[in-house]
Amino acid sequence: MYGFYRVAAAVNHTTVANPKANAKEILSLINEAATKEVSAVVFPELTLTGYTASDLFLNQTLLQTQNEALAEILEKTKAIKTVVILGIALLEADRLYNCAAVLQNGKILGIVPKSYLPNKKEFYDKRHFTSGRDIVRTTTQLLGEEVPFGVDLLFTDGQEMTCGVEICEDLWAVTPPSNHMASNGANLLFNLSASNELIGKHAYREELVRTQSARCVATYVYASAGVGESTTDTVYGGQALIAEYGSLLAQNERFSMQSHLITADVDLEKLRWLRLNETSYSDGRRKKTRTIALAPLPSLSKIDRYIDATPFVPSKYADKQQRCEEIVHIQAHGLIKRMQHAYIQKAVIGISGGLDSTLALLSTHKAFEIMDWDVSNIITVTMPGFGTTSRTKNNAVTLCEALGVTLKEVEITELSLKEFDAIGHDPDEHTVTYENVQARARTSILMNMANKEGGLVIGTGDLSEIALGWSTYNGDHMSMYALNSGIPKTLIRYVIEYFRHNEAIAPIIDDILDTPISPELLPHSDDEIVQETEAIVGPYELHDFFLYHFIKYGAMPLKIRHLALMAFDGKYDEATVTKWLKLFLKRFFTQQFKRSCMPDGPKVGTISLSPRADWKMPSDADMAAWIQMLE
Repeated sequence: MYGFYRVAAAVNHTTVANPKANAKEILSLINEAATKEVSAVVFPELTLTGYTASDLFLNQTLLQTQNEALAEILEKTKAIKTVVILGIALLEADRLYNCAAVLQNGKILGIVPKSYLPNKKEFYDKRHFTSGRDIVRTTTQLLGEEVPFGVDLLFTDGQEMTCGVEICEDLWAVTPPSNHMASNGANLLFNLSASNELIGKHAYREELVRTQSARCVATYVYASAGVGESTTDTVYGGQALIAEYGSLLAQNERFSMQSHLITADVDLEKLRWLRLNETSYSDGRRKKTRTIALAPLPSLSKIDRYIDATPFVPSKYADKQQRCEEIVHIQAHGLIKRMQHAYIQKAVIGISGGLDSTLALLSTHKAFEIMDWDVSNIITVTMPGFGTTSRTKNNAVTLCEALGVTLKEVEITELSLKEFDAIGHDPDEHTVTYENVQARARTSILMNMANKEGGLVIGTGDLSEIALGWSTYNGDHMSMYALNSGIPKTLIRYVIEYFRHNEAIAPIIDDILDTPISPELLPHSDDEIVQETEAIVGPYELHDFFLYHFIKYGAMPLKIRHLALMAFDGKYDEATVTKWLKLFLKRFFTQQFKRSCMPDGPKVGTISLSPRADWKMPSDADMAAWIQMLE
């Protein structure tokens, strides 16, 4: 469903050297996974025998009993579509291999041997096993069947999912086999492990799994041996982890006395396109691999995953503070470099009392503080017009006074009326001409003021407005340095909140944040805002959500809509989401010409629409294929 697959990591209660007892626990977990519509489930290393069987691995009885238990599992899972990855010991060419057996529908699809064998301190794998890196044969005999065998095996459903399997120490190696698997297309990586508990080791394992998922641009599913393994010299806690592209999606509680599994719905379609959009994945060296086709997998009836409604905004308060501080420093140091390079000592900003101009002013003020420059050289200009309300104007003036910057006021009403007269426009006709004349008048004033003062015009437009083309061409569209161009509207609110630690401006910030977003270009009624942007173009929280998924990994409109309905469940219905998504797509395509000549500005997050770097799109690209998906 839209590239989502449900995967699981299972930790069975182990009875050392009793494969038949272990098989019962394994079958119970396999059935649970199948009931939960899991596409693939991984078990710990040497699942059937237990990892700590030690020299019993060199005993015929244990291996024979293991194979009998495996045959029982195959017999009882013939009707199960879930891919099962079990740990077994395999005798091949008079050598013993520590392996992962990949099963589906009661058949062994392939066997992957462990490559790196630890042989230090509490680990002594080489006492019993041989590395699978140098095997000669490509198949092996098991339970009377010829089965693909080797470290070069990948498993695919022919759609979005391609799996690779490695075992425990393989992940700890300098060059894990999963690196090569990922380079050859594997976006779902499994690890069968037996990692004992030591102080702090669980945190290291988590970090290792998480970072490997990021490095490989993949999902990494990890299951380690748990309670029931021998405690002669070591204790096993049974850690289970599922990570996707650097984010931990699920983990269990260690030391559980019961068999259990964890699940997560992972977006493999997203991972495939992230490899194209954001990484140097294609430069990875490929090796020869063999791909084994999987039978149809369980169908996912409903995606069970948290979808963040505000993907640009960190969910944790501490993370927000850190993110906002970093954003402000990026903005400030970008501006510092630009002013130093241009030998300019003054900044000119149009200040309206709205979110965007407030952030631009605060970040500019921060830059001047960092450099110990005179803040009176920040020249703020308030330019009241036909729609300016006392609330926004007073907030702008009060903020400037509190910051100690230079404040100027230039009334644009008379200038606009003269422009209307010059072009023959009736001022009673409140059309786009009526609005754009005011926007261009303000930009002209700022540019001319900058010339007079020897200053740099700071652009205030944000990433959301740039995506929608919500600006007047050669009006607020233009500046000398677009300070907010990398920050979406939903994030701007939080960055402004970051400045509330300054008690002198905290009350002003609160009121600015509480003011409806408006260009204030139409005459007000009783000093109240009559032109609310979100009533015209739609909620910015939706548009930022659309922008993220459209740009980040090129998601199709149907998927974006489905994810939006999940993220905003109960807030927006399908008709509303569809309406605004269509508008987003139409404006995104038709307004590209504004982005093609936008000013310089600092990139802040992973998404930028600068035509010089991140986003190159023809201004006359046709939108039909995208819109038709939503019809």
